[in-house]
Amino acid sequence: MKTIACLGDSNTFGFDPQSLWGERYPKDVRWPDRLAAAGFRVHNFGQNGLGVSRVAAHEVMVWQLETVGPLDAVVIMLGSNDLLMGLSAKETARAMENLVSLILEKKAAETVWLIAPPVLKPGTWVQGEAVIEESRRLAEEYRRLAEEKEIGFADAGEWGIPVAYDGVHFTGEGHRRFGEKLNNSLLFEK
Repeated sequence: MKTIACLGDSNTFGFDPQSLWGERYPKDVRWPDRLAAAGFRVHNFGQNGLGVSRVAAHEVMVWQLETVGPLDAVVIMLGSNDLLMGLSAKETARAMENLVSLILEKKAAETVWLIAPPVLKPGTWVQGEAVIEESRRLAEEYRRLAEEKEIGFADAGEWGIPVAYDGVHFTGEGHRRFGEKLNNSLLFEK
């Protein structure tokens, strides 16, 4: 059985935007747990509000990976919060390059998969076309980074992930679809 760690924000954590107190979707809905149900051993390090631009947190993220290693793969999906806080796609990708380089340097996982988050949609958390356009650009920046670092890449923007009224968070169906598409993208046997 392959062991995977997932680094991400609230969409990896499983935040349910319909909940009153910021609860998570049930375990059988969240995409990391759907990977586990498909036959992977999964460690979910998703955190609400996490951004890749918090460079000081990179060492902590790698430490988390090392505590559960050895890992066959780490799946990283971060960047939406950085864009929502006003960073550009290029700035976000530079921060991601720092994190990916640290993971590779420390040999924290055998394989690294960088996932470009789905494009943000108009909603209560997403005001204006500029941030939506930056979220479109992020996929190309991440694709270039993945090619440069010779790591796995997938663009969740191509997967038609449904999001809630806020324009950011996955619906339950979004988690199902994301887990299915990611499972199909992972190029190694369970």
